Amino acid sequence: MLRPIAALALMMLAACGANTDLTDPPVPLGEFALGLNVAVADKAEMVPISRPATEEEWETSMKDAVAARFGRYEGTKLYNIGISIDGFALAPPGIPVVAAPKSVLVVTANIWDDGAQKKLNAEGKQFTVFESLSGETVIGTGLTRTKKQQMDALSFNAVKRVESWLLEHPEWFDMTKAELDAALAARDEAIKAETKAKAKAKPVPEAEPAEIPPPK
Repeated sequence: MLRPIAALALMMLAACGANTDLTDPPVPLGEFALGLNVAVADKAEMVPISRPATEEEWETSMKDAVAARFGRYEGTKLYNIGISIDGFALAPPGIPVVAAPKSVLVVTANIWDDGAQKKLNAEGKQFTVFESLSGETVIGTGLTRTKKQQMDALSFNAVKRVESWLLEHPEWFDMTKAELDAALAARDEAIKAETKAKAKAKPVPEAEPAEIPPPK
């Protein structure tokens, strides 16, 4: 496996992701409630072509992203989430558009059942994420975003990947695959119904009155 620093250097010209789903109902995770929210960045490696960022900045950004996504749950069973920042590159400003690199982040996630005092995954799950693909990221976000905006976008996408990983293991949340699939289908239908209701409720703009020509 490539070291994070080497892997990042090879991938700084790629981009992916999307960044707009926190207004939807959270995905079903049984009786999940967020317990400890831990982020560590003391061993993070930085690609040389990068804006610098401190451990504290990364830990704050990641914990904020975890709280925003997983703090929405109100279940009766606590789960602790730990994320380590392994490596990163934050696209710097001042690089020609044709060579503008994209920001990238490598993290490793772990999850524990707090009540059982048990780690649920045998090995840490590593993810590599980029900033969302958009007009501004195509030209390099070093030219269009602040460092904090880049870090928050990467943290958002990393935590979104953690959420997808958790959905691969419904047994961790006392759910069967069939129960999870049914709950996801019900969630999708609820989102569709809400979208239709909002579309119907949207007021139709009144037509402008026709201009009456002056009498001749």
